Amino acid sequence: MEKNNMKIYYDTESDYLEIVFGETTECYYKKIGPDTYMRIDEETGEVKGYAIYNVKKSDSPLKSINVALPKNIAENMQ
Repeated sequence: MEKNNMKIYYDTESDYLEIVFGETTECYYKKIGPDTYMRIDEETGEVKGYAIYNVKKSDSPLKSINVALPKNIAENMQ
């Protein structure tokens, strides 16, 4: 995967959504909301994506997810 690409993966069986920015690296997850986690590169501290559990099973239907894009991706969208 190229540095500025984004991968979106959804597993219907486990009701799990993952969004990954750029190349896959060793990451840890930081909880940022109910069933929502930020994927952070262990070496650089860069945001590498997000993981969301129980997308369909949520008590309140998911209408949108607002997250800040990593700086390197946001700059390339301008």
